[in-house]
Amino acid sequence: MQVPLLDLKAQYQTIKDEIQPAVLDLFEKQMFVLGPAVQACEASIADYCGCGYACGVTSGTDALLISLMAECIGPGDEVITSPYTFFATAGSIWRTGAKPVFVDILPDTFNINPALIEEKITDRTRAIMPVHLYGQMADMDEIMKIAEKHDLVVIEDAAQAIGATYKGRAAGSISHYGCFSFFPSKNLGGAGDGGMVVTNSRQRAEKLQILRNHGMEPKYYHKLIGGNFRLDAIQAAVISVKLRHLNEWAEGRRANADRYQKLFQDAGSLDDEKVTLPPRVLEGHVFNQYVIRAGRRDELMQYLKNAQIGCDIYYPVPLHLQECFEPLGYRTGDLPESEKAAAETLALPVYAELSNEQAEYVVETISSFYRS
Repeated sequence: MQVPLLDLKAQYQTIKDEIQPAVLDLFEKQMFVLGPAVQACEASIADYCGCGYACGVTSGTDALLISLMAECIGPGDEVITSPYTFFATAGSIWRTGAKPVFVDILPDTFNINPALIEEKITDRTRAIMPVHLYGQMADMDEIMKIAEKHDLVVIEDAAQAIGATYKGRAAGSISHYGCFSFFPSKNLGGAGDGGMVVTNSRQRAEKLQILRNHGMEPKYYHKLIGGNFRLDAIQAAVISVKLRHLNEWAEGRRANADRYQKLFQDAGSLDDEKVTLPPRVLEGHVFNQYVIRAGRRDELMQYLKNAQIGCDIYYPVPLHLQECFEPLGYRTGDLPESEKAAAETLALPVYAELSNEQAEYVVETISSFYRS
């Protein structure tokens, strides 16, 4: 049996009768840059997240970058973030000329440990960038308390977490900026790259809109130096359609996570030497990825691939040990929880269209690996 890590074709079959007319309408109107489709998508995302404003941009990476630019963060500044995340989190900080300062993660959520943040704050710290990894939100109450105490900006990297909640509040809505990615593999993915920044500040929203269009306001008059960060109208149209199905897909992912829990328990595969399942420490997890800790992880991954089961490692090298960040001076052992997670974690298929038979095959194959 073949089980892909993500089956976008199966998802598309359920919504193609909605997607195709929306895209064809744009070709008839020939309005591909900004315009009504982007405005409608922004309004829908802002409403979905409970925010006053949204600004569509070219990617989740650029959502982070433009948020930093809007706060004039640059050389000499420091931004506190997690080392256990996709490269864009720290890469966007570095591109402004600022310095990423890494704080280790909690072992049970894979998110930044708020108890370790304050000791890293210096007179150069300008912002905190927590990551809601794998679809589960970081402990935002504690992070916001620290930020308010030290007058810091908070930028939520919610690239994997649209639809997730924390104590009833939506990802992206709690801080000064919430940044989303619409990369196709995300739980709300487009037909290519795309991103969004949400905020509750009118002034910040207006500045974001100027920055995404070369700092231009009005046309050909440049108050700021921005960039070409405009969300493509085709991506906006696709996202607007898919947003209507997002809650349903999130429930499907949660159901698959619950099913894995039962299947692994029934198979007797849960112990420190075999498999540790992802904890649901906080409510509102949307399972953008379903990530286990596994003994003999690399061997298991190859075994699964040989059995035609999709799996992947998110992420094999934490950011503080990446070659490009060597100038920051981190060494192996500095952030042990992040390093441990990088060595043990493995993502399994969890998309909403995953069948019961496929999930059973995944668990049985893992169990057979450890039996052998």
